[in-house]
Amino acid sequence: MRLNTNFLLVLTFTITMAPALRAQTLGEYWDTAEEEAKYYKIVEIPIPEDAAIEAGSFEVLPDDRLAIGTRRGDILLVEGAFDQFPQPTYKRFASGLDEVMGMSFKDGAFYITQQTEVTKVTDEDGDGLADHFRTLSDAWGFRNYHEFAFGSKLDPEGNIWVALCLSKSYQSDEPFRGWCVKVTPDGKTIPVCSGIRSPGGIGPNEHGVMFYAESQGPWNGSCSLKVLQPGGFMGHPASFRWYDLAENLDKPTVQPNTRSRLLTERKRVKELVPYAVVFPYIKMGRSISGFMVDRTGGKFGPFENQIFVGDFSLSVVMRATTEQINGVWQGACYPFREGLATGLLACQFTPRGDLIVGGTNRGWPVRGPREFAIQRLDWTGIVPFEIKQINALPDGFRVTFTKPVDPTIASKNDCYRLSTFTHVYQQGYGSPEVDQTTPVVTEAIVAQDGMSVRLKIDGLVQGHVHEFDLAPIRSAEGGKLVHVNAYYTLNEIP
Repeated sequence: MRLNTNFLLVLTFTITMAPALRAQTLGEYWDTAEEEAKYYKIVEIPIPEDAAIEAGSFEVLPDDRLAIGTRRGDILLVEGAFDQFPQPTYKRFASGLDEVMGMSFKDGAFYITQQTEVTKVTDEDGDGLADHFRTLSDAWGFRNYHEFAFGSKLDPEGNIWVALCLSKSYQSDEPFRGWCVKVTPDGKTIPVCSGIRSPGGIGPNEHGVMFYAESQGPWNGSCSLKVLQPGGFMGHPASFRWYDLAENLDKPTVQPNTRSRLLTERKRVKELVPYAVVFPYIKMGRSISGFMVDRTGGKFGPFENQIFVGDFSLSVVMRATTEQINGVWQGACYPFREGLATGLLACQFTPRGDLIVGGTNRGWPVRGPREFAIQRLDWTGIVPFEIKQINALPDGFRVTFTKPVDPTIASKNDCYRLSTFTHVYQQGYGSPEVDQTTPVVTEAIVAQDGMSVRLKIDGLVQGHVHEFDLAPIRSAEGGKLVHVNAYYTLNEIP
């Protein structure tokens, strides 16, 4: 279904439609949707019946309107999306763009990333419609529909970081395909790093360092969050051919070996940047996408300063935390909320502290039942009992919870089940989980306030994902964890 050519060209209208279909909770994955709903409810943001809004980016405007950039090339302005019971009105601000997968707003101007360029969009005559489109950068090539470009919001210096998908996800047929570039406020384009395969989102982590979401595929055993390290190599060598266009960077002198291990190749290829957070395939999504840090000051519950990550294929939202150990980024991912209505591409925290998500099912299989949707996750005010965060220690991990634990149960070593694995770092598509080990918890030390437990562990494995199963743990009130699993990527042991 396509937007009517006259849809909202000049007039704002109020939606009159039947109540939105109730969001379906699909429990075959984590089987936790019913319990999750006690803490985070799914609220529909109604869409006009004659509109197909495939959200690719969101932005909150200074007047508390929501701006939506779509895959179909529109910028829509929405009033009422943040209301407790939303009945929003939509107005089209711009059209004719090409897959708006990045959006910022500053000083009366939109800064958008579309497939072919970064564009500054303004309304010069004040009539509420875009009328001036200035190309800030089109330094990269474009030939195929699958050559996606994902853009960050403006960083503190006013730059936009752009993660560029390979050509057809496998080759680099056009300049800078498989690269990250930084576009300055005056339009200068600075190559940052190579080796990207198929990004799904880009932005700062909770420490303000730029990351991107990478999809499983060649040279990527599973989806992951990776740091966009200047001069770094993200892992896929197809993009090496464009170093002659990057005068500020030196081409790696060593190429990675296929059917190896990432830890092994890090020692050979000094520019190789490891996955900061691995999202184990199927267990934690299949195609991670847009992400955003919770800066709501506690309005969204107990996860302030954590990263919230969407997934396109499984229609779920997950959490992640990162830390830098020995100069290398690493961290953990955690289940959060399943049962969203479509494939997720973008997310945005609102002034009320809710999380808006949206996307489409176009292009790839999606678990969510709808072609497109915009929904909101609202915290009910009840704190869930969850694994809040995992941090690496020289002899194990510290596990922090959202509520105090039962100290008698939490001090028992056998209440913590750990296993580890890694992936084959290879030219082939994806990887099974390999090289499994079973670490042993030798001591569990409960903090005095009951909010964390220090685990001393025999058998830490550098370079492996450490999978936690904490099903036996109970809160001080006797409650079970909403989600019992978490996954820490141990690139470095402190």
